[in-house]
Amino acid sequence: MDSAGLFVYGLAVAVALLLVIIYDRCRFSELDAIPAIGPSGALTSWLGAFRFIKHAPAMVQEGYQKHKGGMFRVPLIDRWVVVLTGPRLIEELRKVPEDELSFDHAMRDLLQVKYTFGIDAQEYPYHVQVTRNHLSRNLQVLFPDVCGEINHAFDAIMPSDQDGWAKVRIYPEIMKAMCRVSNRIFVGLPLCRSPEFEALQQQFALQVVLRATLVNFFPKFAHPIIGRLLTNTPSSIRRCMAILEPIVQGRLENIEQCKGEWNAQPNDMISWLIDVSDKEHRNLRSICLRILVLNFAALHTSAQSFTHALLNLATYPQYCTPLREEASAVINQDGWTKDAMKKLNKMDSFLKESQRFSGTTLFPMMRKAMRPFVFSDGTVIPSGTHVVVASSPMHLDEEYFEGASEFQPFRFSKRRQDDGEDPQFLLASTSPSYIPFGYGHHACPGRFFASSVMKAMMAYLVLNYDIKLEKEGERPPDEWFMMNCSPNRKAEVMFRRRRPT
Repeated sequence: MDSAGLFVYGLAVAVALLLVIIYDRCRFSELDAIPAIGPSGALTSWLGAFRFIKHAPAMVQEGYQKHKGGMFRVPLIDRWVVVLTGPRLIEELRKVPEDELSFDHAMRDLLQVKYTFGIDAQEYPYHVQVTRNHLSRNLQVLFPDVCGEINHAFDAIMPSDQDGWAKVRIYPEIMKAMCRVSNRIFVGLPLCRSPEFEALQQQFALQVVLRATLVNFFPKFAHPIIGRLLTNTPSSIRRCMAILEPIVQGRLENIEQCKGEWNAQPNDMISWLIDVSDKEHRNLRSICLRILVLNFAALHTSAQSFTHALLNLATYPQYCTPLREEASAVINQDGWTKDAMKKLNKMDSFLKESQRFSGTTLFPMMRKAMRPFVFSDGTVIPSGTHVVVASSPMHLDEEYFEGASEFQPFRFSKRRQDDGEDPQFLLASTSPSYIPFGYGHHACPGRFFASSVMKAMMAYLVLNYDIKLEKEGERPPDEWFMMNCSPNRKAEVMFRRRRPT
């Protein structure tokens, strides 16, 4: 074919693709009754979609201010998303059953589960049951191991010089620490300290987000092609299987020999997954896939949330002293135990306020309409539409949080003193006006584990280090990409090891 023929052929393909994309966007005309932020035409809405990539917080804030208590829509590359605002609609959303507005199907689309985890992890999520039940039930007895791993991890990655300040690029180091600490319970010693295993888990967690984002940049009809080109899940599973095979196969053989007696197994995530899995999923590949999924859940948001908190502490180093005094008093009395973490009221409040002030996503609650759904105000949500909740504008709204634009680290501990021991003021608690962990039945099942680990990590750091920014009060800007917020990946924090007293 000559160059002219190639040009005509390419032009025809481009026109055909453009017509398909326009048709695909025109399907969302049923949403015309819901106000749009930015242009709303089949073609012009792309201008808004590209604006959303870099300016999502401003667009969502604009929608919140114009339509507070109601809903609006924002454009993504391949769809419109309906954004709910305010506790009334959040409470209404919480009550809608899964077969009408689905959390699972929204996550499948957001994370492109078919290409990042594999559909088996979504259709047979027995790892969620293990997180809700086994992890929570065993955390008390395993917490000394968690604290021991925190000690070991930070001793390995933080400066040891006692004579001066040292800079640490904080986000990658927190990722390392969170990986080792989580895997102390997931896979145990010595594997939780393996550089090869740690690299695999960190790479997989970051690649899931990257690949899902890239797939979602393309129209839906192109997802099977792009998804299969980008996926690295099979190779990640193979690498994980090579590392975990001796452990998992040993456990499975032990079950056969001991006729399933639970006491014969180590008390960790691998054993719990084996315990609850059915015959079809009680195998090396299935267990390794769940370990990868659990590491993604533990590393991605927990490391970001804790890094945000540490940057907030370095920005306001005057709060190190009250946190240190509280941690010293509680741990001297109760030791490094889970019960001690419950008594760290100021620490709990500091971390909760940090999540309010520095969230990791604009949309921590997301659902997909499985059939047409009508909200109580008469708004119709067509089948296939994604419905989300705007968190950051609400978290920074004076109606729900007095002095909302100020970082007040002991906001929630003071409320507990003033209003009694109301559990809604605890870090792991959710409410219709505080949703970093989501809300309702689909709130993050690992939030109790995450909150205990973050408190222990922060307690260790304030007891052993002085912390500040090199340029006082100048916190490095966060990094936004669409609805997701990461702490600055190049941000450095100054640490000085404290001398024993």
